[in-house]
Amino acid sequence: MIDGPYFALTVLGVLGTGLTAGAFYAFSAFVMRGLAALPPAQGVAAMQAVNVSAVRPAFMLLFLGSTVLCAVITVVTFVLWPEEGTVELLVGGALYLFGSFGLTAVANIPRNDALAGLEPSSPEASAYWPVYVREWTLWNHVRTLASAGAALAYLLALTT
Repeated sequence: MIDGPYFALTVLGVLGTGLTAGAFYAFSAFVMRGLAALPPAQGVAAMQAVNVSAVRPAFMLLFLGSTVLCAVITVVTFVLWPEEGTVELLVGGALYLFGSFGLTAVANIPRNDALAGLEPSSPEASAYWPVYVREWTLWNHVRTLASAGAALAYLLALTT
């Protein structure tokens, strides 16, 4: 069984990736549906405000802190190669680093940046809004599953 500081890192990994999965889940389950139900100008303006609010210490500490933590767990696992939990720890790290952080960087942030450059009441924003909601939400579903999968993998590592 994993013990000592490595145990503490893994417990924090479960918490960080699980909380991130919960935040992403909220968007997939009801926030984006609510925003999509608004007229495009209101939906665009609301999502622009959400995207600005997301880049605050509370969420960034969770999201980026979990990213650093998963990277540390992955590196330590490669270096120490523990007798138990190795596969689970590496799977957890890969799921979060690629499926959560990586997808955020290559799928969600570019869409957020494109949305940020639009005037909410413009015809361009009205045309882009349904595409944005569909594509952003699809990738958010993947981020949700990857983050939840990372939490589960870390939890399994603790129980082997």
